[in-house]
Amino acid sequence: MISISQFIRNCLFCMLLPLSFSAYSASWSNAISMYGDLKYASDFKHFDYVNPNAPKAGSFKQASIGSFDSLNPFIVKGNAATGITRIYDTLLQQSADEPFSLYPLIASKVKVADDVSSVSFLINPKARFQDGKAITAKDVKFSFDLLVNEGAPHFRSYYSGVEEVTVDAPLQVTFHFKEKGNRELPLIIGQIPILPEHFWKNKDFSKSSLIIPVGSGPYKVKNFKAGKQIVFLRVNNYWAEGLPVNKGRHNFNELVFDYYRDDAVAFEAFKSGAFDYRLESSSKRWSTGYVGEQFDNGDVITEKIADKNPQGMQGFWFNLRRDKFKDPKVREAISLLFDFQWANKTLFYDAYTRIDSFYSGSELSTKKNISDAEREILLPYKAQLPTAVFEPLQSNKTQGNGNVREQMRRAVKLLSEAGYELKDSKMQNKQGEQLSFEFLLYSKDFERVVHPFRRNLQRIGIKTNIRLVDVSQFINRINNFEFDMLSLRKGQSISPGNEQVSFWGCATANEVGTSNWAGICSPVIDALTQQLITADTREKLVNTTKALDRVLLSEHIVIPQWYLPAYRIAYWNKFSHPKIAPYYNLGLDTWWFKELTGVAKQEEKK
Repeated sequence: MISISQFIRNCLFCMLLPLSFSAYSASWSNAISMYGDLKYASDFKHFDYVNPNAPKAGSFKQASIGSFDSLNPFIVKGNAATGITRIYDTLLQQSADEPFSLYPLIASKVKVADDVSSVSFLINPKARFQDGKAITAKDVKFSFDLLVNEGAPHFRSYYSGVEEVTVDAPLQVTFHFKEKGNRELPLIIGQIPILPEHFWKNKDFSKSSLIIPVGSGPYKVKNFKAGKQIVFLRVNNYWAEGLPVNKGRHNFNELVFDYYRDDAVAFEAFKSGAFDYRLESSSKRWSTGYVGEQFDNGDVITEKIADKNPQGMQGFWFNLRRDKFKDPKVREAISLLFDFQWANKTLFYDAYTRIDSFYSGSELSTKKNISDAEREILLPYKAQLPTAVFEPLQSNKTQGNGNVREQMRRAVKLLSEAGYELKDSKMQNKQGEQLSFEFLLYSKDFERVVHPFRRNLQRIGIKTNIRLVDVSQFINRINNFEFDMLSLRKGQSISPGNEQVSFWGCATANEVGTSNWAGICSPVIDALTQQLITADTREKLVNTTKALDRVLLSEHIVIPQWYLPAYRIAYWNKFSHPKIAPYYNLGLDTWWFKELTGVAKQEEKK
């Protein structure tokens, strides 16, 4: 699955503390935390999950599927090159082994008002763009204004809590909020990518372009072949290389992304040594494809590493902007015909677990029976919600033998209630039109999952077809709502917040490039999202998220698929990585290149 740009924060379950406004104080600080506690002291030298002495050398080559025609990752137009966000730094840097906490990067100090009505930043006087010009408070304000006014729509919703940005001094900037108490917003602002005003002020930011931009981060664009390859070069005079948040990171001299039209072709290229590293998404390929001399002799290493992130929701998403999908009974009926148990057994080598929540794999997911806390949150909206919200969640578990007669009966009944009739082997509405829709896919590999689903739908008279497009077309179709159903994964954070507005909000349902793929619009969901954002305790946040999860599930906007709480990776044996891994990501930016040949290589294998 690919993922459209999202702001996903990863947090540590075991270190969650109660939320309270006391976590912030109106004084300058070296760092801020969502939970008022920081793992690293103000004089820390480096993160625990890095090797501070890692050599800076070599090249790290990866594959990307599809093509690119833009070097601007912040707009809807065009398909941005993989890795292009690496050329930009943010005000603060998140650590990957604790709750949502940020440490100094471009900003050396941060101050949050004790009522969370504003956040201020002091810019490090040493901070420089890649062309050597100083980064100032004006650049910070410019970056915010540019993203909100000309960037992709999700920036407007994500930063909608900001009322005004003021430049208080050449190296001091303050973000004033519309409301008090949005505890996540200071951290969100700390993650704004900083762009140079002097580079962009006379250019059309909203237009897709292959002009090489000036960045603020550890890598810059060295060269590229449009749609085929892009190479990033480590900035030798990078001003922030010695900061604690960067020690032991960004260790490759070059990052190379080669583009392939098809993942199967890319896999064969990897086995031949055309690129260095691969994250495998196919259970079949993982079980049967990683064989041969290069795997037997240790030239290629395969690893399965625990993924401790919340898994979110991966599934077949309906486009509710289509009239045929407006009735939730129709969506539920179609959902019943996806036989996960059979697919997992027959296609996936029993590798996966069925997703049952929009916040799967975390404490935020609702359980079968509604809790008292969830009920209390939802009772004010009872008249606007289906009764099923307050009842035990219904499972759709089959025997895994391909027999879905019970699901077919339930589906036909639901469709009948929605005004359809099975006539002449066709599921028809009152106008005699057959219920039909199209699966939009970007990977041919996924057809083997869709075909059995289609056969089950056909058995109750629903007609389907598959439209296979390349990644660029896939993204363009999503951005412009040109699909019936598509398969994507929406990741989540252990601390969901402002991004939920862009995921489910009425205001974003019909924005071009929205993260609200399904186009859901519900006043209840909007209200619950606002409650979630302003929750002042961890307990309230968890219970409100569970209530929101229950309501989202009742809408049947997506047919849940599966998840695997692990990374399946393979790489050629010329790299090392720290013994301590980041808690919630692979930490590829902590790896380094090693040069081992002959006897040294044999000794390492021993």
